[in-house]
Amino acid sequence: MTSESTSSGVTPYLIFLVFVATLGPFQFGYHLAELNAPQAVITCEKEGIHTTTTSYGLPQCIPMNASQFGLVSSIYTLGGFIGALLAGPSATKYGRRLSTQAATIFLMLGPIVEAFAPGIPLLALGRFVSGIGCGAAVVVGPIYISEIAPPQSRGFFGVCTQVMVNVGILVTQVLGYFWSHGSMWRWILAAASVVGLLGFLGLLIVPESPIWLAENNRGSQARIILQRIRGPGTDIEAEIESWRNSNTAPTSGEEESLLSSPSNDRPATQVTMFQAVRDPYYRPAIIAVVACMVAQQFTGINSLVMYSVSLLQSLLPTGAALLTIMMSVINLIATIVCMPLPDRIGRKTCLLLSISGIGCSSVLLAFGFALNQQIISAIAALLFVGCFAIGLGPVPFLLAAELVGPEAVGAAQSWGQSTNWMATFVVAQFFPVLNDALGGQGKVYWIFAGIAALSAAFIYHVLPETKGKSNVGEVWGRVNRRQD
Repeated sequence: MTSESTSSGVTPYLIFLVFVATLGPFQFGYHLAELNAPQAVITCEKEGIHTTTTSYGLPQCIPMNASQFGLVSSIYTLGGFIGALLAGPSATKYGRRLSTQAATIFLMLGPIVEAFAPGIPLLALGRFVSGIGCGAAVVVGPIYISEIAPPQSRGFFGVCTQVMVNVGILVTQVLGYFWSHGSMWRWILAAASVVGLLGFLGLLIVPESPIWLAENNRGSQARIILQRIRGPGTDIEAEIESWRNSNTAPTSGEEESLLSSPSNDRPATQVTMFQAVRDPYYRPAIIAVVACMVAQQFTGINSLVMYSVSLLQSLLPTGAALLTIMMSVINLIATIVCMPLPDRIGRKTCLLLSISGIGCSSVLLAFGFALNQQIISAIAALLFVGCFAIGLGPVPFLLAAELVGPEAVGAAQSWGQSTNWMATFVVAQFFPVLNDALGGQGKVYWIFAGIAALSAAFIYHVLPETKGKSNVGEVWGRVNRRQD
């Protein structure tokens, strides 16, 4: 596949690479929401559904109480946590491409186990395996995209990760709307394996990240790949020079790394997760990434993504599933429309606008439930997901690759994503319990509003702006140099 040069460095080949890299995040969104619409059918709660054996030799549904269904839902996030922990070191040591290929194996196997599960144990196992693949994919995918995207468009292409997450959510909600009957819910679960296969085949022709190659003393190969991605007529020298300014790597063997620079003494070796968190140079970045990932989940987005149908059923008995699809559409459209914003107004501004809107929407949603107002609640839910798409959805995925140098990006991304998965588990497992403990009526959204306020304060005072910054030292306003 060849590339045609453009003045911006954006080529059809680059777009193809970004698409393949975001198939994993697509699966993340798909599996996150796949049980939402068909919950009543899967658990035998829907009238007319029973456990008779189908023509495939499998039960039509699997009887589950609320806690069992919560376990099946949330165990996906535990798999994601493990995948996220493993993916960072793997991407650092073995490369972005090989690590993503390994993730696609789990993304093909997990959905098959889910679809053919005769009971809770195998259904949970399939969700767990799918989670491992998704956890790895959402760690490595954003790193790879950040490293192949043109510097001036890095924010734009970084948002593609969240776009594909939202596409995955939308696709599974639409399938759930039409296939939530009989044993058709098994086809919803099985369909994800096809996407995993497409990702595996696509990765056979995807090159390694040029920055990773340069970091590992394969400079000539990195240059060839970067030129191919940017197009034959594009000058890549300035971009290579920015790599040198960002970090350095040692010269060894027969080949000189593109990142070698006598004026820069950043560490030559790759930084592990525990080295990063112990090092005062990297610790502020780890804290910032982790805080944004926690805020992404603890402000409540997955209470709507995973439980909107059952949550809104009391207010909208016949329209909850349709409203869920509308929320997914709004989320996707808002994410696409707002794709240029991180590069235009900055990452920090996007986050602050997003969290402020989420906080206000949470208050409005709490009032809608308390007053039993269908229209207010529906508008609040749509505003919630729209505000999430402005910043809190896409921007945290960009930060790890921008707050630290290439030697520590795997560690930072693993810290952020593993924390994100644990926060997702807490919401998935305990949101229904907390909502019931508070007597329903949306009172839990007062808590989400309070967390949004605290998160906004942290981001305003602590998070640096990374828009237009070429190296780590510039981001943090300090000299990019380690002192012995």
